[in-house]
Amino acid sequence: MSCPQILPEPVDDIGSQPADPAAVARQRAADPSLDHDNPLEEVFEDQLLCADLVILNKSDLLSREQRQAVTAEIGRTLPRAVKVVEAENGQVPIAVLLGLGAKAESDLASRPSHHELEGEHDHDDFDTFIIDLPAFAAPQALVDRMVKAAEAHDVLRMKGFVEIEGKPMRLLVQGVGARIQHQFDRKWPADQARRGRLVVIGESGFDKDAIRALILG
Repeated sequence: MSCPQILPEPVDDIGSQPADPAAVARQRAADPSLDHDNPLEEVFEDQLLCADLVILNKSDLLSREQRQAVTAEIGRTLPRAVKVVEAENGQVPIAVLLGLGAKAESDLASRPSHHELEGEHDHDDFDTFIIDLPAFAAPQALVDRMVKAAEAHDVLRMKGFVEIEGKPMRLLVQGVGARIQHQFDRKWPADQARRGRLVVIGESGFDKDAIRALILG
């Protein structure tokens, strides 16, 4: 998972932002001694193009207008499904950065209710819900729906498992933005119903009903 950290403009020696960043940029542009075809800019853009998720750290050092401007600038390079998450002091819920780990992969019997899982995520900026999945005829059918949901809504991560018709093993699926991976991981327990579930993590206020409708078709 690629996740660049985006920092605000460099601060001066007293810890404040430049008085006029636009003026600084104009001065740099007018200075013939500076290399305007900066290879670091190309590296930065390459990192954004490879990113699954972008963390805008130290966002508290920026005004609302500056945060919007930075996000818009980054958004011109990012694929549509890749989201920008603001953070202060590097504090981002681990579930957003790394997914749900073993929780989404554990047996269904060990997760009897939605509230147990949702209780793990108490950050006000993010929300989690679970979609009960039916069996699918082929993996790509679910993958295509997950991509559409990620592109259309503020979905950060999706992870879960599903039954594929005619297959003895369950299909593990996980996605960051529109980058979806899937593989058959283990056989369904013979004494349990084959109930697929998909955990969806996103920014607070995202449209759960619309996402559920896209996934279920």
